[in-house]
Amino acid sequence: MAQVEVVDANGKGPSSQTGIASHEPQTAEEYINHQLLLEEEAREALPYAFDTCTRPLGPLRQSLFSCLTCNPPPTSSSEPYNAAGICYSCSISCHGEHTLVELFNKRKFVCDCGTTRFSLNSPCKLRIDPKTGTKGVHSETPEEGNHYDHNFRNRFCGCEIEYNAFSEKGTMFQCLGLGSVEDGGCGEDWYHPGCIVGLDRDWYEQQKASKPGGAAQDLKEGKADRTQVENTPRTQNDQNPETLANPAPNPNAAVDDSDDEETPLPPGFPEEDEFDTFICYKCIAANPWIKRYAGTEGFLPAVYKKDTAKTTSEPDNTQDKILEAANISNSATLPDRSTHQTDPSKKRKAEDDDPQTPEEPSTKKLKAEESQPALPPPCVYETLPPPPAGTLSLFLTPNFRAHLCRCPIHFPLLAPHPPLLEEEPIYEPPLSASGDGDGTSAAPSVSNSLLDRGERALGSIDRVRAIEGAMVYNRLKEKVKDFLKPFAETGKAVGAEDIKRYFEELRGDADAVKEARERAKAAAGGSEGGDGSGSGGGKREQEAEIKFPNLPASNA
Repeated sequence: MAQVEVVDANGKGPSSQTGIASHEPQTAEEYINHQLLLEEEAREALPYAFDTCTRPLGPLRQSLFSCLTCNPPPTSSSEPYNAAGICYSCSISCHGEHTLVELFNKRKFVCDCGTTRFSLNSPCKLRIDPKTGTKGVHSETPEEGNHYDHNFRNRFCGCEIEYNAFSEKGTMFQCLGLGSVEDGGCGEDWYHPGCIVGLDRDWYEQQKASKPGGAAQDLKEGKADRTQVENTPRTQNDQNPETLANPAPNPNAAVDDSDDEETPLPPGFPEEDEFDTFICYKCIAANPWIKRYAGTEGFLPAVYKKDTAKTTSEPDNTQDKILEAANISNSATLPDRSTHQTDPSKKRKAEDDDPQTPEEPSTKKLKAEESQPALPPPCVYETLPPPPAGTLSLFLTPNFRAHLCRCPIHFPLLAPHPPLLEEEPIYEPPLSASGDGDGTSAAPSVSNSLLDRGERALGSIDRVRAIEGAMVYNRLKEKVKDFLKPFAETGKAVGAEDIKRYFEELRGDADAVKEARERAKAAAGGSEGGDGSGSGGGKREQEAEIKFPNLPASNA
């Protein structure tokens, strides 16, 4: 089989970052297989349908993106910023060619696409404008309940790092988020493990530089001196940010064995399989009542920031905060057990003395049991140890919710924070259709390639047109086979110029095209050397590239 080499007029092919380089000779079979592989990778990267905006669904916990092209952030974090978040579908359909920051999941958020947080030139292409009846909504009022932090500026963690997926190493962890930035919380920020314990985010590189040789192995095995590690200088900011987990290495960085080395967790940080989620020091500071759960069932021991760990406990003024948060008076206490025992008994006695309602003894007893109110859950909070002092974070096991106090006095502490009450559902768009046309299968497969879809479309057209098309194809196939035969015999690659010249001859306009080229060269005054190798010519040559499928033998 003849090989088809994709080249431009200068003998150069367009660059490619993945797969087979475009300037290398490929057989038609190799090219088709490569395209199938790219389609499969695209389906894995974008498995969900992106034809519906989530804005009509209201507040959701959903995957969000920030568009830095439509809303570029200012250089200074102190300058005001008109932040905006968009849903998964709008990130592809409305901002697919823009620079995006993936924020992952955020709760109670309504998509901002098509609102006044974007310009008129950035409408939502998925929703229909009720005024015009066409797709393209803009200038709608954004949701007032949305909260924004510096994640939307592409800044994350307490270190305020501007995230770069090609240079970041290691894993970042997302806080459960007890409150928005306005409430003193972090807004579900992402943190470097080193920043959680008060080290610089590149503490591992600094430790290796200061302790060559066995430093890396000692750190991985937990043998490093914590005091020595914690004395590493660090700059800490007071704002909140967010980031992507498991970032990719920098492809432009120099080849170094250390680049492939996994960054270990810092000393004092729990292992990843020991916890399910965590609450950062900012959210703890905004909700100090939760400190008493440190080290109890469902919670790991407190993880302190550098130079803040203390052995003594701080005064517990939780009761005052509870009463203030719940907006109840200081006289409110747990319900008196004697009251619960007296009132039902009085009611039962009155019923027994009522001569107008004679009942069997068993019926009276059943009615009395039903009328007795259920006792409130016991108070667990007052049995907890005193709250530890210092700036700390809490790491939670999967069953931590079952161990939170839900008594009438302390339940108001949990009520403002839904993630403490139950695990929140995360909205996911429906999976992309398989392309089979029946709409019953949601799982993508290799059989749903563009090639297969084209063949199915060919089989669905009118029979007469299909026969006529097949006859034209057979005639063209024979001509192309004659054209490719010399290349197949000599092993020479077929270039874009060869293909272009062949179709000019096939159309019968080779002379006219040649004359047009000569006129264009003369008009250019030979400024490009008379070879048509300018940028415009190169682009046209690449647009004229044609790939041929494996040509079957003729039945004629």
